[in-house]
Amino acid sequence: MRLVIQRVKHASVTVEGKLISSIGKGLMVLVGVENGDTEEDAQWIASKTAGMRIFDDENGVMNRSVVDIDGELLAISQFTLTASTKKGNRPSYIRAAGHELAIPMYEKYCSLLEDAAGRPVLKGIFGADMKVELLNDGPVTIIIDSRLKE
Repeated sequence: MRLVIQRVKHASVTVEGKLISSIGKGLMVLVGVENGDTEEDAQWIASKTAGMRIFDDENGVMNRSVVDIDGELLAISQFTLTASTKKGNRPSYIRAAGHELAIPMYEKYCSLLEDAAGRPVLKGIFGADMKVELLNDGPVTIIIDSRLKE
């Protein structure tokens, strides 16, 4: 699994002009599921997301997690995170998991993140043409790959 985690002041997702989900201060997470991803990948990456210390403490040092600051969570599925750009200029999505794996793995990640963070995870609509808006705070953007464990 690959994630792009963004520390946000606020974020929202809209589908066909209708607001689906909206959060205030917290994390907006883009989630890409690859062929071969397992529940172990989802567990590792959900734990990392909940514990990621990227919010400032009283000294202005990034030392607090989304849990520590009582922040909100929004997870958006995004198959393009699995793109390979090795050849040419057209990304290949051959590594992207099909719906039969991607949907349950995305849902499992969200469920595990809810458990790890002790708060709800708001979502977009899997496979929909989503319009995502956010105010990146910092900006702080972290990329995590469960296969590389980084």
